[in-house]
Amino acid sequence: MRKVLQSMILWVIVPILSGCHGGNGTITDTTPGDTILLHYASNLTLIEFEDYTVAQLRNPWDTTKVLHTYLLVDKERELPDSLPSGTVVRTPLTRSVVYSSVHCSLLKQLGAIESIGGVCDLKYIKMPEIQEACQNGSIVDMGDAMSPSVERIIDLSPDALLLSPFENSGGYGRVEKLNIPIIECADYMETSALGRAEWMRFYGMLFGKRSTADSLFAVVERDYHELRTLAASSKSVPTVMCDLKSGATWYTPGGRSSIAGIYADAGASYIFREDKRSGSIPLPFETIFERGQQTHFWLIRYNQPTDKTYGELEQDFAGYAGFRAFRERNIYGCNTHKIPFYEEVPFRPELLLRDLIKIFHPGLQKEHQLRYFSKLAE
Repeated sequence: MRKVLQSMILWVIVPILSGCHGGNGTITDTTPGDTILLHYASNLTLIEFEDYTVAQLRNPWDTTKVLHTYLLVDKERELPDSLPSGTVVRTPLTRSVVYSSVHCSLLKQLGAIESIGGVCDLKYIKMPEIQEACQNGSIVDMGDAMSPSVERIIDLSPDALLLSPFENSGGYGRVEKLNIPIIECADYMETSALGRAEWMRFYGMLFGKRSTADSLFAVVERDYHELRTLAASSKSVPTVMCDLKSGATWYTPGGRSSIAGIYADAGASYIFREDKRSGSIPLPFETIFERGQQTHFWLIRYNQPTDKTYGELEQDFAGYAGFRAFRERNIYGCNTHKIPFYEEVPFRPELLLRDLIKIFHPGLQKEHQLRYFSKLAE
């Protein structure tokens, strides 16, 4: 269950030192730099100087502070004599350990999959290329993301570790002492879908795929805006709820989360749209039932070998049958055991938006075939 929740909330935050430069430094170079314009990402700043690029990550849990500062220096050039405080990263990265399937998938889209030297949580990565590479030894399986094999990391000698920070996580354990740059992938804390997707431009810089990342994001941005305009043309605004109960708790996205934003852009009214939180909210069943009893659509994500049915859902928990969406057969499921939802959607939100518009307003995209969701069978 821990792994499922990690996937849904989407994957660790302590300042790190690399070489002689502190990770939490501020930009102090007196030479003017060129700020790279970012339209959506609120927790990322990119500034180009003559000999290096500064990537500054704002702490999403305390926006008055800096989470991490990186100094990207081309590995073909000598290290500048004077650098501001920050973690030096020699680019492009060519042998990195990537903790999450989300970023593995992005690197594939950027044409940098060969730069993955190691991964964590292999059994949760649905990419055949990664699975095959681990079998033939070209990619190293580092084990559990919460406690990766330090010995294997040392043997690989990677040029960076890419992992996602959590608030009050307590740090990264032994890997902090390896003098390997730790790239804190805080993209998942952005509150808009395009804000998170825009982080691909930072990752493109890290892996020498800047132009590819910029081009891909331009496509994502264009298609997303076109789809949002299409959804706005519908006169109906159906209500939507999502996910399932886990034990005694029902985890549902906060009203300021990127998924809640996508629901709104798809022309639907999310039942917790007024909530001010951006993360996942743990609620009792009674609260969900009170808000969602009369909701038109219900979207669920689950992971199992076979697709869920209405019969199985009611067998899992009889209370599900009390929802209008259950009675009217308006539940759509995404089986993440088969469908790469978590791998694709964070950096390709326009693909999910297209699906949602098809579900909420089927007349607007008559030819579109659903990519992630499908109607539950009996």
